[in-house]
Amino acid sequence: MWDLISNSVYAGLFLSIAIGIIGSLIVINKATSITGSIAHGSFGGIGLGIYLGINILLSTTIFTLILALILSIITIFYKHRADSLIGVIWALGMSVGIIFLSLSPEYNADAISYLFGNILLIEKNDLLIMGIVDIVLIISIIFLYHRFLAMSYDIEFLEIRGINAKLLYTYFLILTSLTIVMSVRAIGIILILALFTIPPLIAEKFTKRFYQMIVLSGILSALFVTGGIALSYYFDLAPTPIIVIIAATGLFLSIWKR
Repeated sequence: MWDLISNSVYAGLFLSIAIGIIGSLIVINKATSITGSIAHGSFGGIGLGIYLGINILLSTTIFTLILALILSIITIFYKHRADSLIGVIWALGMSVGIIFLSLSPEYNADAISYLFGNILLIEKNDLLIMGIVDIVLIISIIFLYHRFLAMSYDIEFLEIRGINAKLLYTYFLILTSLTIVMSVRAIGIILILALFTIPPLIAEKFTKRFYQMIVLSGILSALFVTGGIALSYYFDLAPTPIIVIIAATGLFLSIWKR
């Protein structure tokens, strides 16, 4: 039982690092709908992996990376129809997943677990993947911090400096996809968007610099996840909804206080 709890706590800390970095970038770039499209669209990769009998993590990673590239093209070259096309990708990915699941010979409980997630079922292999993705995120934000800022607030500055803003934005979506893949088993597709946006939204209200927003949203994420794990274990409830409810309560309190 201790291994079960300890793994979930470690997973919560790894998730908090990812949420602090990618979640903050999602919020300041107003990329919530794109993130939701990638997250829900990733179900296509899950269904494909189950149908083909291959590693679900591998199929989901490849599928979400393809979605990220498609969404990058849409948001860069089809801005006037981006909202509608993002919604289409969202629905298309889910539909592909449902079709492949319906074609599978047997019912597979993994599909349900990926939809709703359960951080208490995280294994050591999952922690390893989370750690690797976190390292990539930390290295990326250290070396590309000012470029990400310019991309978010003053993209013309990047163009003046001769930096390929389109390529940088695509890389941001790729990082988002990898973060989603590492999170779906713990958080679940349905609730991943809420947990990736609520802590940064709160942190944005109490910070003036972007790096402060990253740090505070990471700390808030750790508190929300740890609190949710404790309450779910004590009351024998599903952890992810509890975590989201705690985070949403914190958001409403921050809005009311301000």
